[in-house]
Order: sequence, then structure tokens, then C-alpha cells
Amino acid sequence: MPRRVDGGPAPALLHEFLDWVAARPRTYDDAIEAWRSNCPRHPVLDDAFTEGLIAVVGKSIVLTEAGRRHHAARHG
Repeated sequence: MPRRVDGGPAPALLHEFLDWVAARPRTYDDAIEAWRSNCPRHPVLDDAFTEGLIAVVGKSIVLTEAGRRHHAARHG
């Protein structure tokens, strides 16, 4: 899967992940189970954390303000 020049996940995969988080409450365990990757080319979960798009609040994964803006820009 192609990656952005800055090394982040390919936009389609990142958008899919943010859609998944935004769709309903997700636990950290849900995210690890569904999005973990042993392939260094597909670290969308790690990259979303690094880019500040998601955060752990209690036991839940949530979109940060930056994540909500990124998600809203796609769904306008």
C-alpha cells in the first residue's frame, strides 16, 4: 500500500481508520485487535497516535480535535 511522502499512512487507510473510530465508541483493545499490523508498511494505528489524531480516554479510543478536523475535512 502506498505511503505519503512524510511517512504517514496512505490517506485511504488513515481515512478508513478515522471513520472506524468515529462510527461508535471503541476500546483500546478493539483498536489493537482490529488494526494491529506486523507489517511496517501498515502502522495506521501507531501513525494516528503519533500524528495526534486519536487519544486514549479511559479505556476508549477517541478522535482528538485534530482527528475530528481531519475526519470532517473528508466528510465536509
